[in-house]
Amino acid sequence: MPADVDAPDKVLYGLTFRQLAILAVAAVVGYGGWQALHQVLPVPVLLGAAVVLGGLVFGLAVGRRDGLPMDVWLTAAVRHSRAPRALSTTDTTAKTPDWVQAPASKVMLPAPLKLPADAVDERGEINLGGTKAAMVAATSVNLALRTADEQAALIDTFGRWLNSLSTATQIVVSAQPVDLHSHARTLAAAADRMPHPALADAAADHAKFLDDLAERRDPLRRQVLIVTRTGTGERGEHAARRRADDTVRSLSGLGVTTRALDGHAATAALAAAADPYRPPRPGGLAAPNTVITAPPAGRPRTRRTS
Repeated sequence: MPADVDAPDKVLYGLTFRQLAILAVAAVVGYGGWQALHQVLPVPVLLGAAVVLGGLVFGLAVGRRDGLPMDVWLTAAVRHSRAPRALSTTDTTAKTPDWVQAPASKVMLPAPLKLPADAVDERGEINLGGTKAAMVAATSVNLALRTADEQAALIDTFGRWLNSLSTATQIVVSAQPVDLHSHARTLAAAADRMPHPALADAAADHAKFLDDLAERRDPLRRQVLIVTRTGTGERGEHAARRRADDTVRSLSGLGVTTRALDGHAATAALAAAADPYRPPRPGGLAAPNTVITAPPAGRPRTRRTS
């Protein structure tokens, strides 16, 4: 069994069906061009053009760029060059009223931004149109500190979980900045309430160490997120949450700390994934459709955000 099970099958002379199709189409086009031009142009000119075009087609068929076949890479490049550079959540495709004066120069309007997710409920289930997804946060495991038998047991447990998956599952490992200044301020404020002077001195010293570390380094923390999705025809109102809970139970044998994210934690994880190097917002982010109460100077007032 090959190591890459997704590799396309070799059909003839070590070439895949896609590569043979490209060469076959090029051969038919070349033969048609020869039949149409061999009585018009000199034969050396046609042979030179055939050699050059044949080399380009062969490079297109067997070449690779960034891990992709050359034809797929060129198709993606053309699609990217024709795609709009600016996107907006507002509808920019509506017809302009007649009483609006058109600008003298053509203005490129942003295209509509269509996100795959349109809602996150309080249980952490993300609505993806026809399916739903849920997120699980997990810590990492250092295999280098384990014995050979322990490593084999951990890999076997992880393999059993992978073999149990029946839908698309994504594992995202990212590094995010840590705000040590806020931890230092919290620790320094708590030092004054310590029951013993020695504990207060230790807390103050540690707060100073955190401030100094934040000035000299850019500390990062590693975050592991597992996104589980439901199938297209899978029934059940909380199927995504149930899959997340099953993932938590399955990975508990690895010795990692896992938890299924609720709506607030899932919203914060999505915001951090969109802008991982943005400083964390104090107090976190509210989940969509959450009632936020802000007491003003006069009387409390409640407003709803979406």
